[in-house]
Amino acid sequence: MKALTTTLGALTLAATAAMADNPVVLNAVGTWSSLTNYQKHEEPFFNTRLAEASDGQIVGKIQSQSGLGLKGFEIMRLVKNGVFDFAFGLPGYVAAENAIFEGADLSTLTQDIETQRKVSQAYFETLETAFADIYNAKLLMLYPFPSQTLWCNGEVNGIADLEGKKIRVYSTTLGDFVEGVGGTSVTVAFSEVIPALEKGVVDCAITGTMSAYSANWNQVATHAYTLRVGWGLAFGAMNMDKWNSLSAEQQALLTTEIATLDDAMWAETATEDDIAISCITGGSCDIGEAGSMTLVEPSAEDLALRDTIANDVILARWADRCGAECAANWNETVGPILGMTATAK
Repeated sequence: MKALTTTLGALTLAATAAMADNPVVLNAVGTWSSLTNYQKHEEPFFNTRLAEASDGQIVGKIQSQSGLGLKGFEIMRLVKNGVFDFAFGLPGYVAAENAIFEGADLSTLTQDIETQRKVSQAYFETLETAFADIYNAKLLMLYPFPSQTLWCNGEVNGIADLEGKKIRVYSTTLGDFVEGVGGTSVTVAFSEVIPALEKGVVDCAITGTMSAYSANWNQVATHAYTLRVGWGLAFGAMNMDKWNSLSAEQQALLTTEIATLDDAMWAETATEDDIAISCITGGSCDIGEAGSMTLVEPSAEDLALRDTIANDVILARWADRCGAECAANWNETVGPILGMTATAK
């Protein structure tokens, strides 16, 4: 009887959704289909949760950028042009339009997820304005991927070994880190990293811990150097014209549902570093097959040099790119949280 009741309830929900008068359809693009954020959160939210929560008044349809063959850099331009109504993506991929997009996830500056969330909240209004002005988009959420660390095809025992190496990055601020340690930054799309490591196009690559494990980077990389160089902060943003076409009730529902989604993504990401690192380096692994990469943890000397590079190279270069007004805003919002000051020349 319980099974019958559940089945009838599901059919009723499906019928309600199907019979909704003129439902709002939101066409969305997500991040990478192989990764947790898309599989567990982005895809179910758009393809299932929105219709359930709105009784069929809002219907989502989402495809991953990897499935669509997109590389990330063009995502917000497509939202601005109305090709997509909503996009999940990384500010680092859109920062070519304006360095202000980098300000909540500057490489190496934030070393724990609790602080990263405070930084994201403090900088949200700044990014909200930038998304509206540059992309005609409504910023609705900021959420993290796991820690961004280094995965190398060859022996690396510390930060000094990165000198002279070609290292894959996906944002300018990560490039600043690489150049700060004496390496050469190379921009490579996520889907192209494995062949780049195989062919020696890059010696190392930066991505999140769970991202590296899920994408099987351990098949070509030998050393996992867990120096935290960023968080891969991501956004959820909606075409402003589409947002404005929603009723006040629909906007309120979407805002509430996205806040719940946001909390879930922050909570899950907080657990993923230890799991992924254990899995990819041959430790216990309940989520799949264990890899066999060599785990290299940063020394005290590595961390001290990282902090020097963070202040003298990464923050300084970003302030110059973004300008005095941008740096002053960062100093008022993020600076007090990190105890740092950005100064533009």
